[in-house]
Amino acid sequence: MNCLKILISDKLQEEGIKILQDNGFNVVTDFEITNEQLKKEIGNYDGIVIRSRTKLTADVLENAKNLKAIGRAGVGLDNVDRKKAAELKIEVLNTPDAPSVSVAELALGFMFSLARHISNADRTMHLGEWNKNQYLGYTLKGKKLGLIGFGNIAKELAKRAVALDMEVGIFSRFSKGPEAVEEAKNIGCKIYSSIEALLQEAQIISLHLPATAQTENIINATNIKLMKKDSILINTARGKLIDDKALIKALENKDIGGAALDVYREEPLKDMELSQCKGNLILTPHIGAQTEETQVDAAIKIAEKMSSFLSNLQS
Repeated sequence: MNCLKILISDKLQEEGIKILQDNGFNVVTDFEITNEQLKKEIGNYDGIVIRSRTKLTADVLENAKNLKAIGRAGVGLDNVDRKKAAELKIEVLNTPDAPSVSVAELALGFMFSLARHISNADRTMHLGEWNKNQYLGYTLKGKKLGLIGFGNIAKELAKRAVALDMEVGIFSRFSKGPEAVEEAKNIGCKIYSSIEALLQEAQIISLHLPATAQTENIINATNIKLMKKDSILINTARGKLIDDKALIKALENKDIGGAALDVYREEPLKDMELSQCKGNLILTPHIGAQTEETQVDAAIKIAEKMSSFLSNLQS
């Protein structure tokens, strides 16, 4: 039996690497490999494990003559050309459950920070200012949280919001249908039939959708006008969900109370308009899954999935 060869092209915790090695695979690690190098070398591998840095575009996969599986340690598959992978009969695996709690906790942290002006208050204190009267915030208890999308992360956030005595509503057209709706009701969420109704009622909006042709710019100038003047918008999902220019204008005109973004259309962030926005805006560099526990969990889960899939091919 031939020993299958797996390339790990993005940083993966030792716990995941060990699982692959213990299952008898020939594991090669190259965390700095470029896409140009990958085009030349990917044909030597039966499997590849990636995170978000490696871009498995069509032209890279075209050279993957022996590749049988792609393992993405994380949720998003934006950096994998799944159409080309399907055409070449390459299995694409990911770990959608791994970051659920850590991303939900980040969204919750954004809610506290924006509601209590923590980021701005901290920054001005470091400048030697004492602006106590400028930072009149509001308590989260009793506030309405609107979740657009209801996947694993949104469910974790909903549970935590309910525990804070918040009212939680969801718009779930893009989620898994009746099952998700029933689960939302069991948690204590109100179901909205339209995004417009949700935006008009909620004081905090949190996005939990994949980036697709249907969801791109789901938060646009028209929808932002429906939001309350003191409302908060949080995006820990995908950058393409928001029309950035419309958001910047709304923040600078104080049409909404604030926003927090952890994801962007281009990463690293190249849009200086966002970074220089004078509105109440918190920006973080896609750290939703950046906890020690989540990174290890994702590494273990993708290693187990890759091992199972590739081992079954050999049996």
